[in-house]
Amino acid sequence: MQNTENHTDKKKVAFYTLGCKLNYSETSTISRMFESKGYEKVEFNQKPDIFIINTCSVTENADKKCKKIVKEANKINPDGYVTIIGCYAQLKPQEIADIEGVDAVLGAAEKFQLIDLLDGFVKEPSGQKAKVYNQNIEEAIDYHTSYSLNDRTRTFLKVQDGCDYPCAYCTIPLARGASRSDSIANVVKAAQEIAASGVKEIVLTGVNIGDFGLRNGTREETFFDLVKALDEVEGINRFRISSIEPNLLTDEIIAFVAQSKRFVPHFHIPLQSGSNKVLGLMRRRYKRELYVDRVQKIKELMPDCCIGVDVIVGHPGETEEEFLETYNFLNELPISYLHVFTYSERENTTALTIKPVVPQSKRAERSKMLHILSDKKRRYFYEQQLGKNFEVLFEEDVEDGQMQGFTENYVRVTAKYDPLLINETKQVALVSINEKMLVEVQEAEVLFESH
Repeated sequence: MQNTENHTDKKKVAFYTLGCKLNYSETSTISRMFESKGYEKVEFNQKPDIFIINTCSVTENADKKCKKIVKEANKINPDGYVTIIGCYAQLKPQEIADIEGVDAVLGAAEKFQLIDLLDGFVKEPSGQKAKVYNQNIEEAIDYHTSYSLNDRTRTFLKVQDGCDYPCAYCTIPLARGASRSDSIANVVKAAQEIAASGVKEIVLTGVNIGDFGLRNGTREETFFDLVKALDEVEGINRFRISSIEPNLLTDEIIAFVAQSKRFVPHFHIPLQSGSNKVLGLMRRRYKRELYVDRVQKIKELMPDCCIGVDVIVGHPGETEEEFLETYNFLNELPISYLHVFTYSERENTTALTIKPVVPQSKRAERSKMLHILSDKKRRYFYEQQLGKNFEVLFEEDVEDGQMQGFTENYVRVTAKYDPLLINETKQVALVSINEKMLVEVQEAEVLFESH
């Protein structure tokens, strides 16, 4: 009888995450903290008592999304306690506190203490302003190990936080603070815990993971040291490097991945512009020549390696000629896909002082051109892989009797659903590309065998 009462008394909590893989890893860790304290994790639409919304503020759109999610939470449960955390909460706490229906706002230094700070999540009387816990970003010096679990086949493992690179367009140093890292010993321990849960692939994530090893402003270890240590972790089939700055992607890292037991041939390397003049305006720490060198080195050692690229269009000062310089630069590089970001104005960034400002219509036009180029690049990369055998890690998402997964070099494949294949790595032959830009593989009974 006592157990039943405890169960019905459990407060229900739901989470919503906006933004990057780093946010997903942190949300997942915070949700496990709630569960360890006796809260019940539920879906957003299951009338939770507490809503935790983890926000992003990379684009203006992310701010609007936050307001929309709050509105939806208030509809689902008008008596629910709405808490906002994340980058937007650090940058604009008072603005969020003014949103109708928000009960609490927690900044970067406070989000991992929210259960203690909010003490029972009791709503204030109607008309009372939201509680704000938000220290200056200089106070965000602690490091919190985070990883996503039970959310998907792959796990995002945070290894680094914050950034010391003051790029002209970016608010992340203001939202997350200075660069700081976990220790290699802690990351390896987390990877072993993840392996014990049955997860087969870990994606290493952070704000600037190539800068790994800084603690209290002192470099104690390096990202290369971390990669070598993780390569020895039993039980994980694959490690994937989510994103690494070109100036921090060293020859030794590339060479190690090329012969690694567990690190896959896939790099995501931010470029942002193919024009040296625009790279200078953006305050990036390399020139396009270094980027070419990194891509050539990777392809020389790993011809089938997938290379993803971040690029920003419409940054202040970018002329039509400089955009075309970027377009042609990317067109000629043997890369595999693009993540295209349209520049948007952010407060307290030096980009606001740069002239001329690119009109919104021009930004949209340039974005469209690069999206089309990305589709062409992806298709060409997939075509180069046809007829070859790869390992695919199959995921739980099933649609129209088909399941999907990724090869080690990040080709998305589709195959007939088989429950035995979920979260399994299997050898397949890549056969053809369908109309959804998924690669079809040979018949399951022929090649889906353990090896």
